[in-house]
Amino acid sequence: MTLRLARSHPAARSPGRRLGAGFSLIELLITVAIVATLAGGATTLAQLAARRSQEQDLRSALRQIREGIDAYKQAADANLVKKAADESGYPASLAMLVEGVAQANDPKGRKIYFLRRLPRDPMADPALAADATWGLRSYESGPDNPQPGRDVFDVHSLSERIGLDGRPYSQW
Repeated sequence: MTLRLARSHPAARSPGRRLGAGFSLIELLITVAIVATLAGGATTLAQLAARRSQEQDLRSALRQIREGIDAYKQAADANLVKKAADESGYPASLAMLVEGVAQANDPKGRKIYFLRRLPRDPMADPALAADATWGLRSYESGPDNPQPGRDVFDVHSLSERIGLDGRPYSQW
């Protein structure tokens, strides 16, 4: 008489089969390590994308303000805006671009507007007013050491941070 083992008996199972259906500690550790690596990479990419977005906003804001300053200068050169003989033709402040300037030849005193609103520097403290977030350069100031003066020839960021291209934001 031969003895047959029941299939449910542990001795009847093949030696390569596991007794339990769970994961081993090593499998769990490897899975956790892979997930942590992927999460770290995703976080880095998200931070990079956020910084690129801020830099695009900075470029756009600088372009808007500079176009407004140039439009003011063109209007002054075309005698649409009153200016004294000793003035450069650039606006005295950034606020003038938004508040508007009376047309020189209009008897009704209608204004010319150069910006709808003054964009803020996205790299600056959000608690500051928009006009306080920009560094100003007057027409009399050199490009190497921009200083404010009687007029606004150019603007720059006051941030001391370095851009993704390796240049400080203040030099953009």
